[in-house]
Amino acid sequence: MRDATDLFIIGGGINGCGIARDAAGRGLSVRLAEQGDLASATSSASTKLFHGGLRYLEFLELRLVREALAERETLLRAMPHISWPMRFVLPLDPQMRFESHTPVSRIMQTLMPWERGHRPNLMIRAGLFLYDHLGKRSILRGTESYRLTGRPEGEPLQPRLQRAYEYSDCWVDDARLVVLNARDAAARGADIITRARVTEARREDGMWRVRLADGRSFAARVLVNAAGPWVGDVIRDVAHLSSRERIRLVRGSHVVTRRLFDHDKAYFFQGGDGRIMFAIPYERDFTLLGTTDVDHPGPPGSAECTPAEVDYLCRFASTYLRKPVTPDQVVWTYSGVRPLYDDGASSATAATRDYVLSLDTGETGADAPCLNVFGGKITTYRRLAEAALTKLSPHAPGAGPAWTAGAPLPGGDFAVDGVPELVARLRADHPFLTDEWAGRLVRAYGTQAADMLAGATSAADLGRDFGATLTQTELNWMVSREWAVTAEDALWRRSKLGLRMTPAQVAAVEEHMARATKAA
Repeated sequence: MRDATDLFIIGGGINGCGIARDAAGRGLSVRLAEQGDLASATSSASTKLFHGGLRYLEFLELRLVREALAERETLLRAMPHISWPMRFVLPLDPQMRFESHTPVSRIMQTLMPWERGHRPNLMIRAGLFLYDHLGKRSILRGTESYRLTGRPEGEPLQPRLQRAYEYSDCWVDDARLVVLNARDAAARGADIITRARVTEARREDGMWRVRLADGRSFAARVLVNAAGPWVGDVIRDVAHLSSRERIRLVRGSHVVTRRLFDHDKAYFFQGGDGRIMFAIPYERDFTLLGTTDVDHPGPPGSAECTPAEVDYLCRFASTYLRKPVTPDQVVWTYSGVRPLYDDGASSATAATRDYVLSLDTGETGADAPCLNVFGGKITTYRRLAEAALTKLSPHAPGAGPAWTAGAPLPGGDFAVDGVPELVARLRADHPFLTDEWAGRLVRAYGTQAADMLAGATSAADLGRDFGATLTQTELNWMVSREWAVTAEDALWRRSKLGLRMTPAQVAAVEEHMARATKAA
């Protein structure tokens, strides 16, 4: 049996890596096992936003919204390379009618029955007022309203849309967020093991004995089940625990098209079915449309954006945009399964996005504890990790205090508005870089882009050019420091360069990754 740790974490998504980072920084010994690549499931399939959840106000999820709103700027300061402020345009559609059964809509139907099936301007304005004031805000701009006529924001929209509100939230590169949390956890002593499926966890002599599919076994004082959509499988089939909590698997699908509008703001569209959709500038030359919310009946790993979902998202966007969006414009799709806590909601859209932490201490109440993590959203991952460590504090008496609120992630040790200066400095030190190339590297690696390029005086110094500004040096960085193993890891999670590469270039990356990981 290998050396025991304080925590053994199952799951290398944002919750697992966030808990690993927090715990390691408090002085606890941590080991994490992920069955695939880091962020290979739900955590790389989000809408890629740090946001309060404007629509959650309709469900009166005020605590969740308040926590998420306050958290946005804390996260911005910690990772200004992979997250930045974004303005969202919410067009007011006088034709919009839909059936809704949210708590707020029921209240509005009682107070204003003539508005049945409509989100009146008063309701939207009140929601945005709360959105501006529920959480502290010093970086992000507040809401404003304006006429769309003659403005760039109105140009892509249908003529019937005359007015809009505009509010702030934040963009984030979700997969890199996970990797950077894992890197910081490892730098603080955590053992991060990828492509290692946990097949058994059992209590023995006051400890957890954890076995991997490859035969390795470990011991830990506390087990943390942060397996995301597989959390129920771990409870039932791996740890053999009894639990009354249930999860609801909800599939969220997105499509990416060529750029649909020329400005850098996003849109918040309201659908005729009561749902909402974002249209977001993506990777400079593309637009991201999403998301759907449908119950997912199959295994978590089987999530795919179906043709029906592609058609739904295109039709949804087309009700707002002047130029119709058609499925043949879609260049990429992705889909993930959200492991939402099952609160008995009538629909997938209404299911709570809040998190639930359940501590199992066995029949005696004094057995080795297991913390099961249900639900959550990417914006509140750091707060979830803090709550997890608080809940585990009786079982980890040597843990230090909370610390992550003011600590930057790797590469994030610069000012929130410091990206242009960092790009200029990188280009000055390496004149062979183009603006776009330097900007991409800063947005991925922040201040550590300089470490990656150290000593390079020409592009040739970075080794083979695989296309789309991806070099051998960068791939080797992903392998040696970011747990990347395959071309998919490198091109769709550590970066999104797969959008720009030909099949032949992808094959060359795959061949290089196979050699590099074998050598490592």
